Amino acid sequence: MLDADAIADNRANWDDRAEVHVRSRMYDVDAFLTDPAEISTVVRNDLAVLAPHLPGTGITGRSLLHLQCHIGTDTVSWARLGAVDVHGIDLSPNSLRHAARIAAADGRDITWVEGDARFASSVVRRQFDTVVTSAGTIVWLPELTAWARSIHDLLVPGGVFLIRDDHPILGAMEFEPWLLTDDYLAGGGVRTYSDAGTYTEDSAGAIAHPTNHEWRHDLGEVVGALLGAGLVVAGLAELPFMDWRAFPDLVACPEGWMLPPGAPRIPLNFAVVARRPARG
Repeated sequence: MLDADAIADNRANWDDRAEVHVRSRMYDVDAFLTDPAEISTVVRNDLAVLAPHLPGTGITGRSLLHLQCHIGTDTVSWARLGAVDVHGIDLSPNSLRHAARIAAADGRDITWVEGDARFASSVVRRQFDTVVTSAGTIVWLPELTAWARSIHDLLVPGGVFLIRDDHPILGAMEFEPWLLTDDYLAGGGVRTYSDAGTYTEDSAGAIAHPTNHEWRHDLGEVVGALLGAGLVVAGLAELPFMDWRAFPDLVACPEGWMLPPGAPRIPLNFAVVARRPARG
């Protein structure tokens, strides 16, 4: 299958997901808009990783681009924290339509751009102090070389990038520990499956375009792509929590979900912070 066809299927799938997600209890958009101090769990977890690599003022006053922003609640959260000149880019026009509505309801002037995150620098014609992406993103990208190069070009010299995402070992387990059923290492090609539901509650049968295409990206590939693009890795972590309940064994924790006490200790998330050199 051609990458372009796979991306088109994924776009249609995420257009459907956007309709389900804005109505879900998991995203709870109405409550998010009711409380102007609310910051999404995803962004709270992101900021905990990113904060040591920011100046004393934190994210306040820093321009920010959010890659694969979906319906924009995380993007708005960054703006609520004080980021400025905030931009969000996503493949799904329906996701962006909802993102624009949510931002307007929150009184936020955020720029929304439709496009493929691999080539964000070709559609976003400026640079940022901070670029972020997290929580289920790179599995939807066929390759990371262009993605990393684009991130480099979108950062101002000295700018910082954060990715925090599901650990790729979970994909090798198909999110059903403890049996390995799929590749962990990258390069095995596309994984195609059909799923008429999504990760929010009560969504079975709600997706009209159920075909999904994913690509495995091991941790070495992620870091190697960023280094190959000229970025300097400033931080690397494997984390014991994740943002969604990927399988029934997980129990609630302040960061979201974790394995219960006594379970084998495996990473559920990973995070990489990288910086564009001040000269380069």
